Amino acid sequence: MKQKVTIGNLSFSLINSTIFILFAIICIFPLYYIFVLTLSNNQWAASGALVLYPKGFHIENYVQVLKLNGIGMALGVSVLKTVIGTALTLAGSSFLAYLFTKPNMYMKRFLYRFVIITMYFNAGLIPWYINMKNLHLMNTFAVYIIPYIIAPFYVILIKTFIESIPKALEESAQIDGAGVFRIFWSILVPLSKPILATVAVFECVNQWNNLRDNLFLITDSRLNTLQFVLYKFMSEADALARKIMVDGGASLSASSFKLTPTAVSMTIAMVVILPIVCIYPFMQRYFTKGIMLGAVKG
Repeated sequence: MKQKVTIGNLSFSLINSTIFILFAIICIFPLYYIFVLTLSNNQWAASGALVLYPKGFHIENYVQVLKLNGIGMALGVSVLKTVIGTALTLAGSSFLAYLFTKPNMYMKRFLYRFVIITMYFNAGLIPWYINMKNLHLMNTFAVYIIPYIIAPFYVILIKTFIESIPKALEESAQIDGAGVFRIFWSILVPLSKPILATVAVFECVNQWNNLRDNLFLITDSRLNTLQFVLYKFMSEADALARKIMVDGGASLSASSFKLTPTAVSMTIAMVVILPIVCIYPFMQRYFTKGIMLGAVKG
């Protein structure tokens, strides 16, 4: 039955749309403002004036920041750990979630509760550090991957989603002789794309932004992540701006290219933010459906 259009309905829609548009602008504008400043005349941008478009357009900030020592290797480590970490977390958490949906799983109730309780209780920083040291994970690439293969929150989301899939599909596969791994890979994984894409977005962001492991467990500079390297550079933005100016020589003598601490800090922020922001458009069609369906049941 078609809903009757009234002045009240139109007014509500208009007010509702206006509020959400304003909210979206409030969320997006700080990121846009930083991006515009990184492309603008550095001396003018350092004054703090509000701009809606680049003034004195140039990309020298990005060119110089990306030339900093160690950036290339750190970027490779970050990309590698994000890709591998996300893939293994998806595989481990989704398969464990599938096993928890099996009524004949040994000690299913106890193990499920044991996994969930880790979401609420944490031993703290020092026991965590000692545990990583005793497992010989310090100064290894594995420290970025192994501790995150099973994530309780993802297990809950995926388990709930799998339980919404008709059991008849699994039963018919069992009649045809399919085993646990075959059913999981050939039937449940394709049907679970929405929730898996949602979890992939969450874990990509988590892996990309994770700074704690590098900060406390890594002393080998070859294993430094982009976030850690840029964090150090950002904390030294003043000295770094002077260093780049000295290294850049006469080519950076123009006022629009003269690097300032503000330009360095904002450019570093954009270098860290932009790659992960680019992931969302590819996952958007799955994201809303996945997070809603994965939270319907308890």
